[in-house]
This record gives sequence, structure tokens and C-alpha cells, in this order.
Amino acid sequence: MKGGLGKGLNALIPASKEPLAVNIPPKGDAYKVSIQEIRPNKDQPRKHFDKDKLETLVDSIKAHGLIQPIVVRPIEQGYEIVAGERRWKASREAGLKEIPCIIKEMDQRTGLEIALIENLQREDLNAIEEASAYKQLMEFYGLTQEELSQVVGKSRPHIANTLRLLNLGEKIKQMVVNEEITSGHARALLRLTDKNLQLETAQKVMENQLSVRETEVLVDNLLTVKIKKEQPAQKVKDYHLVSLEDSLKSLFGTKVNIVKGKKKGKIEIEYYSDEELERLIDLFQRV
Repeated sequence: MKGGLGKGLNALIPASKEPLAVNIPPKGDAYKVSIQEIRPNKDQPRKHFDKDKLETLVDSIKAHGLIQPIVVRPIEQGYEIVAGERRWKASREAGLKEIPCIIKEMDQRTGLEIALIENLQREDLNAIEEASAYKQLMEFYGLTQEELSQVVGKSRPHIANTLRLLNLGEKIKQMVVNEEITSGHARALLRLTDKNLQLETAQKVMENQLSVRETEVLVDNLLTVKIKKEQPAQKVKDYHLVSLEDSLKSLFGTKVNIVKGKKKGKIEIEYYSDEELERLIDLFQRV
């Protein structure tokens, strides 16, 4: 991850609105805030929290309290979480009435930026959440993929490939969120445009615990079969037609093709120069 991850966004986005007029504690100081006054951020990039890890954190907080403060920003009725929603959830489940918070004065856009960057730096986002966050930032700020790559410190191809995951069916996206398949598996499945086949293949990958490479081979095979099915079947001519074509080929001295329909057909005689056409016409006139 590149350093100064959030600096690029400030250069690309206009200055924010005036902050709310509230009393803000000195920078970096943590203050106890009633857990009832704290609200989760609906724009939080992270949507999925591992239940086992959350329960482990709950046990730790019950034993030792919340050691690392969360970051919040003042809103009209209390505070909104900027960073630390998992710690807030665990503290609430642990039965804490108050938790330490670092209160920062910022608008919604800056809060979204910090939330995304924190999760990316911690690698807390799954691939679908990461893709949704990229899309949200691009739409929110009107950024191109190239500009976004400068903001979050990721390459443009990485961002493009991650965004493509949003084209997957909902059930497959949930498989990625649940860590039943990886983003590598999901990218391989994107080559299948048929959503039903895509889902069937994803389930097969999950059930057989296929590697990403094995999934790519499976998709290649499925696409090969699909192409063959789409190609028109070659009709086999009966022996009598083939025999007639050979006789006419000997007569005219060129390739002859007989196309037979139910009630009618046609005879195709090929020629490859004006001279050969004249020869055939002369031959027809003499027949």
C-alpha cells in the first residue's frame, strides 16, 4: 500500500462544506461516549463481519475492555462512526455502556474516504465490499478509474478487475462474501455470460474445492462445448449424391456441389477464371 493514501482525494475533490458547530476535544484525545449516542455509518464500505472473529473480540472486550478507541464525527443527534464499527458492535454485545472515542470534525464525504482507506489499509474488506466502495467513490466524486487509482494507491487494472465482480449474480457475490470462493474464482466465472451456468459452475467449484487454475480450465471447457453446440451441424451427404458429384466433376473438370432440399435443390459448379467460365459455357452449349 502506498503512503499518504488519502492525500490524493483532497487534491481531486472540492473543499467540503462548513463543519457542524460543536465542541471538539483536542486532536488525538479519546473521550468516553455513551454507546447509545453512536450511530453506524450507512455508507460504511464494510458490510460483512465474520461472526467467529466478532465473538472473539466480544470476549476480549469483556475481559479487558475496549483498548483501541473508535473514530466518530459529530452529527445532529449524537455521533456517526467513521472507523471502528466492528469494535462498536462488539462493545455493544459485550454490554459496555460507554466506549472511548476520538471525535473528529469532518463532513460525510471525508468520513467515507477515511472509512474506505482504513479498511483497505487493514485489508478488512472482502472483494465485493471493495468493489462496491470503489463504485461508491467514483459515483460520489465523479472520479475516473485512473483518478481513483491515484487516490487509493491501487493500480487501474486492479480497480477495473475488482469493479467487474459487481457484474456477478447476487448468489455468487454472496459466496465471495462468505469466503466460499475467492475473488480469483469469481473473475474466472465472469467469462460465463449465462447467469444460470455461472451459478451452477460456482456451486461445482465450491463443492469440489477447485483451485483458481482448475476453475479457469473448467470454464474453458464449458466455453468450448458451448461454441461447438452453437456451430451448425454438418450434414452428411448420402452415397448417391457423392457419386453424382464425382461424375459431374469428371464431366466439367471442376468442383461440383449438389444441394438437395425437400422438393428442390441446386447444382453449384465452380470456376476460377474468365477463361474457365467460357470453357464451361462452351461445354454446356455442346451438351
